[in-house]
Amino acid sequence: MTSQSAGAGFVRLSMPKEAAAIAAIQRESWHDQGLADELPDPAQIEQAWREAIATPPLAIYRVLIAQDDTRTAVRGFAAIGPSDDPDCAVDDALVGEFVVDPRHLHEGHGSRLLNAVVDTLRADGFVRATWWVATTDDPLRAFLEASGWAPDGAHREVGDEQGIKARQIRLHTALK
Repeated sequence: MTSQSAGAGFVRLSMPKEAAAIAAIQRESWHDQGLADELPDPAQIEQAWREAIATPPLAIYRVLIAQDDTRTAVRGFAAIGPSDDPDCAVDDALVGEFVVDPRHLHEGHGSRLLNAVVDTLRADGFVRATWWVATTDDPLRAFLEASGWAPDGAHREVGDEQGIKARQIRLHTALK
């Protein structure tokens, strides 16, 4: 599945050989968020992405990548599938990861990737998509709200072994 919108670039399903590029973008994004001290081993991240791409638990779990016109470099990625939130319906999807390479923001990759996410979820028969967003991520929230996403009233705190917690709100959009 390939999707193209205004501007130069493409979005398609990822292949296992692109796991290293996805892991590198994710690590760069975490570094930009001030999480550099807590980064897992790069080989572990790459292996996790390779497995997510090559052997997802169900066929409707997908990893999409955004590329520029050269089709040689990954500029962003999204991981999507069914929602596992207990209050969601069976036909609700979840955008689990969505990252554009921080060095290539504002080049249209995010918009193309978001459009492909919605098109793919719709094609897979989902009727609503959800997305947990950090309460401090104003740029992402503004981007999503301008694209038709809105808070659905759900919120949560997620944390790690050190007790570091992040507050998140859930946004949603209708797909049908």
